[in-house]
Amino acid sequence: MTNTTLGKEGLGQQPWWVVEWMELINSYRYKKRLERAWIYAGEGNVLSIRFEGRRVQARVQGTEPEPYKLKLWLDVLNDEDWDFVLEALLQKARWTCQLLAGVMPDDIERAFAASGKRLFPFKLQEVRSECSCPDKANPCKHISAVYYLMGDRFSEDPFVLFQLRGRSRSQLLKELAERRKQRLQEQRESGEAPAALSPTVAPPPDPTRWWSYSSALDPDLVVITPAMEGSTGLDEAGDLPLAAEPRFPEANQRFLDQLRQHGTMVGQMAMMEAMAAGAEP
Repeated sequence: MTNTTLGKEGLGQQPWWVVEWMELINSYRYKKRLERAWIYAGEGNVLSIRFEGRRVQARVQGTEPEPYKLKLWLDVLNDEDWDFVLEALLQKARWTCQLLAGVMPDDIERAFAASGKRLFPFKLQEVRSECSCPDKANPCKHISAVYYLMGDRFSEDPFVLFQLRGRSRSQLLKELAERRKQRLQEQRESGEAPAALSPTVAPPPDPTRWWSYSSALDPDLVVITPAMEGSTGLDEAGDLPLAAEPRFPEANQRFLDQLRQHGTMVGQMAMMEAMAAGAEP
């Protein structure tokens, strides 16, 4: 179940895939109906939204005592379509990495173009919907209110769009992993080097030699200085997405302090090793 109110500031600044969804909604020509839907979404008339498999189930309080029941869904891609999409996703590791990080690649539609399909609906009429209210127009204000709040859900989890097209997050990642494993197995059996270790790509560095100094350093040519304050790896990485634990509000900060302290100690040890190597005759 997702959040069922917009709040005073609406959806606020959102990622591009949510903006695209909102633009799709706002393309509806009956603007007065959209205005009423926005009010419904903001005032809590949407009582519940559930993403159940490939459909969205919702309850919206209208003018009647009993809430109206809604169903929303998109056309599902068949197995052959998904086969094209998965193969396209495998061609770019960046796409998979971004999705794992909860970010929708801005060129994701290129993967779906391989199947001749789209992830995002091209027009609002492609979003199938039903409402138990007596309004004959579709979308009615109840459906439109749910549309607005679905954008909030897409912001939290872009995999919801994939789910509505027929593949859940777990299914998608499992199939990608299986295909990648199968491809590597085929390469080993055929004697081909994996793509990451092909002759045109330099092999990964040996971690045991990263801090190795096999010869003396010329003090006239090399000056060893400690890292500037505020330039550790943690500082460069920025805020880490650590899960909050209400029972231990200080846990994350303590963890980061320990990590920073450990990094400083390791840096000092590395510097001492380097200076000792440079001082040897």
